[in-house]
Amino acid sequence: MMSGEDIVSETRLRDSLAKIKHVVIVMSGKGGVGKSTVSSNLAQALSVSGYQTGLMDLDITGPNIPKMFHVEDEKLTVDNDMLVPVLVPPSLKLMSMAFLLPEKDSAVMWRGPVKMGAIRQFIEDVNWGELDYLIIDMPPGTGDEAISIVQLIPKADGVVIVTTPQDVALLDSRKSINFAAQTKVPIIGLIENMSGFVCPHCGETTEIFGSGGGEKTAKSMNVQFLGRIPFEPDIVSSGDSGIPIVIRNPDSPSAKAFNGIVEKLIKTVEEK
Repeated sequence: MMSGEDIVSETRLRDSLAKIKHVVIVMSGKGGVGKSTVSSNLAQALSVSGYQTGLMDLDITGPNIPKMFHVEDEKLTVDNDMLVPVLVPPSLKLMSMAFLLPEKDSAVMWRGPVKMGAIRQFIEDVNWGELDYLIIDMPPGTGDEAISIVQLIPKADGVVIVTTPQDVALLDSRKSINFAAQTKVPIIGLIENMSGFVCPHCGETTEIFGSGGGEKTAKSMNVQFLGRIPFEPDIVSSGDSGIPIVIRNPDSPSAKAFNGIVEKLIKTVEEK
């Protein structure tokens, strides 16, 4: 039987999600595959396309989304006991643990239950307002945090899985696909990131990490392949400068790839 406090909490959680049309969870089986870069550019591309979009950074111990939008010095405000996300023009709202840390390089050394409590508050105590899309940047892996997050958001439209072409990353992406199946969360599709290095001088592509493994994995596991994101220096510099590449260099191969993926994502989610 639920206590009065639990009922209030569930009501706040339901009310917080009620004004959000679509929830997309971005996850990876391991760290270092560019999941946050993908989340940032997908969210920014949706926002630029006219969708009211929110981006929730749930990587509690490694929150770097604000840096990617050059808003790491912003502080959250409170309105009617609800946290107000940081606004990035034209219509992107950000929420991250980084906004609550006393120093930008402060370490978050919390045990599991404390992190779970923070994640729940991030979801139920944030006033997102009316959103077309909420993109959730998950912690890497398929452990307790990931399980708790998908359980908190039963209305999620699905997960987008990010991998790189190496065999070890593809193995972990299979684990993510199985995780989604076991937790009964729909799989929107798989993205292969860092798929070939694009030389900034001659435009030639060199497959440093290989290429095509993500598409083969998606096909073998009966999952939609959303597309490949090439590895080019401008992605790194755009992230460091706080301007996602879909804004900084919209004609780049990476930006075009992101926009193509967003088109597939919208089609998949809104035709459900």
